[in-house]
Amino acid sequence: MSRIPAPLALLLAALSLGAGAAAAAQDKGGKGGQTYKWVDEKNVTHYGDTVPPEYVKRERAVLNNQAVEVGRLEAQKSPEQLAELERRDKVARAQKEHDQFLLTTYTSVRDIEALRDQRLQQIADQRASMENYVGSLLERLNQLQLRAQVFRPYNASAGARQMPDKLAEDLIRTVNEVRRQRATLDERRDEETALRARFQSDIDRFRLLRSSATAAR
Repeated sequence: MSRIPAPLALLLAALSLGAGAAAAAQDKGGKGGQTYKWVDEKNVTHYGDTVPPEYVKRERAVLNNQAVEVGRLEAQKSPEQLAELERRDKVARAQKEHDQFLLTTYTSVRDIEALRDQRLQQIADQRASMENYVGSLLERLNQLQLRAQVFRPYNASAGARQMPDKLAEDLIRTVNEVRRQRATLDERRDEETALRARFQSDIDRFRLLRSSATAAR
């Protein structure tokens, strides 16, 4: 009597087990009840018309009376997974709305570039005005510092008088205003950089949408 090689024997046993499980599922499904297939924590597949309570949170398949999968019930998601799904859905909706905005607002890339250049020019005009203002502040600050040189603490001579409060206040106010205007100038530069990047993103997206629409025709 010849022996069946071990690998082949294992394969035949697996096929026999699978056929038996499928037959059981078919038998249960044929009675009109719902048949489910699920995998336990040891990665063992089970079939049944009901799912044990400890496995109802796991993913499971729904089988018809031929033991063919006809549906799938997803595993219960954690709060973190639900939050991530909600975030992705929100991002997808926002992208869809923005795509619609691009397609209904612009007729060509030139339209986007024209609006970009207009916005950049507005920022450039604001920066130029602010830079002129900072220049005038620096000139005023220089004059105030020259006046302050004759007073203490800048003048260490014995006969030097204490700096008048009004001059000290003007110095402090002007220095603070220079700092504030320079910080605002930095914000305008950052705004210009962000604006360029945003419009370039819109241009790239618009080209992709138009290309996809053309290819779909």
